[in-house]
Amino acid sequence: MTSFLYCDLETYSPVPINHGTHAYAEKVEVLLWAYARDDGEPKVWDVTTGEPMPDDLEEDLADPSVTVVWHNGGMFDLIVLLWAMQIDLPLERQHDTLVQALSHSLPGKLESLCAILKVGGSDAKDTEGKTYINLFCKPGLNGERNTRLTHPEKWEGFKRYAGKDITAMRAARKRMPMWNYQGKEHALWQLDQRINRRGMCIDMGLVHAAVRAVTKAQKELARRTVALTDGEVQTATQRDVMLKHILEAYGVDLPDMTKSTLERRIDDPDLPSALRELLAIRLQAATSSTSKYKSLLKGVSSDGRLRGTKQFNGAMRTGRWAGRLFQPDNLPRPTLDHGDIEMGIEALLHDAADMLYNNVMALTSSAIRGCIVAPHKKKLTVADLSNIEGRDQAWLAGENWKLQAFRAFDAGQGHDLYALAYAKSFGVSPEDVIRNKKHGDGSMRQIGKVQELALGYEGGVGAFVTFALAYNVDLAALPAKVLPAADQELVREARDFLAWTVKQKRTTFGLSDDTFVTCDVLKRAWRQAHPNIAAMWADLKATVIEAIDSPGKTFTLRALKIRRDGAWLRIVLPSGRSLCYPSPRVDDGQISYMGVNQYSRKWTRLKSYGGKFFENVCQAVARDVMAENMPRIEEAGYEIVLTVHDEVVTEAPDTPEFNHRHLSALLATNPAWAPDMPLAAAGFESYRYKKD
Repeated sequence: MTSFLYCDLETYSPVPINHGTHAYAEKVEVLLWAYARDDGEPKVWDVTTGEPMPDDLEEDLADPSVTVVWHNGGMFDLIVLLWAMQIDLPLERQHDTLVQALSHSLPGKLESLCAILKVGGSDAKDTEGKTYINLFCKPGLNGERNTRLTHPEKWEGFKRYAGKDITAMRAARKRMPMWNYQGKEHALWQLDQRINRRGMCIDMGLVHAAVRAVTKAQKELARRTVALTDGEVQTATQRDVMLKHILEAYGVDLPDMTKSTLERRIDDPDLPSALRELLAIRLQAATSSTSKYKSLLKGVSSDGRLRGTKQFNGAMRTGRWAGRLFQPDNLPRPTLDHGDIEMGIEALLHDAADMLYNNVMALTSSAIRGCIVAPHKKKLTVADLSNIEGRDQAWLAGENWKLQAFRAFDAGQGHDLYALAYAKSFGVSPEDVIRNKKHGDGSMRQIGKVQELALGYEGGVGAFVTFALAYNVDLAALPAKVLPAADQELVREARDFLAWTVKQKRTTFGLSDDTFVTCDVLKRAWRQAHPNIAAMWADLKATVIEAIDSPGKTFTLRALKIRRDGAWLRIVLPSGRSLCYPSPRVDDGQISYMGVNQYSRKWTRLKSYGGKFFENVCQAVARDVMAENMPRIEEAGYEIVLTVHDEVVTEAPDTPEFNHRHLSALLATNPAWAPDMPLAAAGFESYRYKKD
């Protein structure tokens, strides 16, 4: 029978924790070490007294039969122990209740977890803990240090608080399932911890140069803003003041100052040139990606590497990794081509960017990836799974024509899938779409791309519009391009849907009637071309409802198994991992479950539907394909330093045998549970990271 040692550290560092654990840990001190064996009473080792580690704690840490349990231990406590006490505990013996929670779609914060799991009474987390943390674990407002000697009574309360964390963690571990945090998944977590500890090499010279350039550019933008507004607006980032000035000075009432709104208005030839310049300044000044450079300044360790940037299973439900600190998953899409970025990096390093580039903010935003570099005698070898969600959509739903199209394309004998999407939707040949790309305006393939990205998960007009704006599709020009070529029956259905939408007083997204109808036609045409995927949405909804209404019974839907066990709905993936939905319910055909609202961050009831479940499944399967092959990549000598969505970034010896073709083949190896899924990957080698 497994024994458990529950542990928790209370620490002090002059470095703020929001700089990242690894920067924090370089100057950390352990104050208290709370622990308990199995159901025993918690004990607290006061490290500040100078007394040696208690014998029972030392024996349990050394005992290979004892599992050591932490809450956020992988991303905090274990790192602190390495720095402060040179204790390196074997990862295979560690259990992290925060990861256990995230793996089953529960929030990671211990206090929230205890509330949801109804951990109360003597086991509950002490809600007064924040007071003790602020008092003892951080420098005071004037830099003073509070200790057990300066506040002896408060220190005793601090120790009691430390013991409460143990009881709360212990109770939470027992009440959570273990489906997704054992076996291969626990081994993957161990690999994830090694990758996080390895970190990536950062060009700090470029970081400092970019910050200098941004600071200089912001001052110039502020100066031009003051000049253009006669001093009414001091900086272009003053949103409300800027909107008020534009309305009063120019009579232009902007609904907001989002990027898409500003870009549309800047192109308006009827606007005064001074107003167009002001809007352009606002666009530059609001480039938030430049703040990532400051995150690098704070978070990079003294050896020049940035660590702890990915949270294992941080994207609840799907099990994908979530970004931390530098947020590598939402790096901005470059607006400059690669050659300009390379030249711009050289200009930044010589403090000459403003002499060569009119928009320094766009340059620094485009160059942010270039801060990640290869160390001496190594190169970055990068590979990305090609359209993995489109592939697993077709594979899971049995859309056989599309599976064959992917296989033909991979063999160099077929057509680009975005071109094929448009061709299938409008009954034209893929060659026509390719000709339109080469000799026309390229709109056919671009429309097909937006269809593929927006419509695979039961998305409608709103989803199409969102992706169309992201990929610079001119919505106003769509009707003339699409409606004459469309199936007129689909056009009639779309016009009827518009009439119903207006009657129901639902949003038409500010679109003209013809543009709304065109977007809806594109939706209908895509669904008509993908009957099995469209059927999968309805089948998933029906099967989920059946499972919720029939606890303990397993329902099979193609490669998925769906069942309800007590308070949990599970969709078991082909890999064996489960998607988890706590407290599922069906009310008048509407499915809901408990989860964290992505906007309010509160634990609340969330509604779902067939297409959304399918999206969860497809994203999770894409994650599982990459996760299956990450150990294989490591074993081949490629050291993973970062994953970004479906891409792996590795450091490898700068020799020919390590190359992007080999890495791509490893990444696109078929798992045993998906031997017939068409997989492909592509990549590059470089000394600086880039968007390929």
